[in-house]
Amino acid sequence: MALNGKKIHFIGIGGIGISALAKFLRAQGAEVSGSDITEGCVTKELKQIGIKVSIPHTKDAICKQDLVIHSAIIKPENIEVQEAHKQGIPVLSRKESLKMILGNKEVFAVAGAHGKSTTTAILSAILKDASALIGAESKEFHSNTRALKSHRIIFEADESDKSFLECNPFCAIVTNAEPEHMETYAHDLRQFHKAYKDFLKLSKLCIINAEDSFLGSLEDLGNHCIRFYPSQDLRSISYFVENGIPKTQFHLVCEGKDYGEFSVYGLGEHIAIDASLAVLAAAQILPLEEISKNIQNYCGIKKRFDILTHSPCVIVDDYAHHPTEIATTIKALQKYQELTDIQPLTAIWQPHKYSRIADNLQGFVDCFAGVDKLIILPVYAVGEPAIPIDFPTLFAKYQPLFVDSIVRKGDTLLLIKDNQTLECLNNGILVGFNAGNLTYALRGGI
Repeated sequence: MALNGKKIHFIGIGGIGISALAKFLRAQGAEVSGSDITEGCVTKELKQIGIKVSIPHTKDAICKQDLVIHSAIIKPENIEVQEAHKQGIPVLSRKESLKMILGNKEVFAVAGAHGKSTTTAILSAILKDASALIGAESKEFHSNTRALKSHRIIFEADESDKSFLECNPFCAIVTNAEPEHMETYAHDLRQFHKAYKDFLKLSKLCIINAEDSFLGSLEDLGNHCIRFYPSQDLRSISYFVENGIPKTQFHLVCEGKDYGEFSVYGLGEHIAIDASLAVLAAAQILPLEEISKNIQNYCGIKKRFDILTHSPCVIVDDYAHHPTEIATTIKALQKYQELTDIQPLTAIWQPHKYSRIADNLQGFVDCFAGVDKLIILPVYAVGEPAIPIDFPTLFAKYQPLFVDSIVRKGDTLLLIKDNQTLECLNNGILVGFNAGNLTYALRGGI
């Protein structure tokens, strides 16, 4: 379907992935509308750029569009889906729409359990003339989307629903293949690994972190594959903080080629790894001098090691909701402490989904090593039924404090239990780990 001039309606347009497609198609000349069940910051942003958004879902939003696209959580009985069928309008899920939207584009697709948003945003900063569809908000262009009339697209590819198999990758970049969203793969590791291998084989070029145990085992992908080995290819990694801004500097040598030295926003070896994968991809089409210059455009992504305040305490919002991600961020914050001598380190954890906790229980028990204080909030269940988990016993070694909510007042975080303030936090580093609504509390409701 030629998209220019077509009327396309998005159900669940407030979602991070679906809103990116909506903004992108609008830039390609489509007439875009959408709906969601409640108002949010994303729907407000869409309205500000001129997209009509209906709140809540209503059959009146369906008015002879050429196509309806819906997010993964929308059910067949949704009133707008039903009305679209009644009017004979084609209805596609986001996953089903990708092949149509990306089918004739040069797609640089970034996948992986951890680091894919950061890698996508860094690559977007380097390839500044490409459109970008990211599963997070880039602080460079203050959106999850840079929508240009470009043949080239930087795309964060999602394995959670297997939609990365529909994104038509020209270049497939995989940060790691640690098991995640295993419910999609019937909790079968063979299915999960096969999907990643199929994704890589779809591309003309692939770039992989070959120190991932599964990715490193892959042979004969049928295309050109650049294998990056961080422990040997990253040379002289160093860190510094300048005016409160954390930076990682590294020298990259891969498969015998010296790519030179780069510095990038963020702290930690994981940042150097993500940036290296982005550099290796960009080097296929840009000179290294331009890459070194453009990578400075990257200034982080919202909710990933996102420093909200610097004084009197450092408040950090981090999207980490898997043990590996939490441990990686804690390691980076310890490096930040070494550089700034800011003490102590307090972790505020809002567990995300009972199924994820149950699948990675020991990992969660271990991943908070190194924090001086642990605060645990109620599980953000995302509609899942509760599973009995004995948090006080499991996490006893940290002597955690269990609270109901966090309220920010100025530069102080209030710990609330039974509608009473138990404690006020206003010194050291305060980091919130969450994929739920804690982020809004850390930002004072914004």
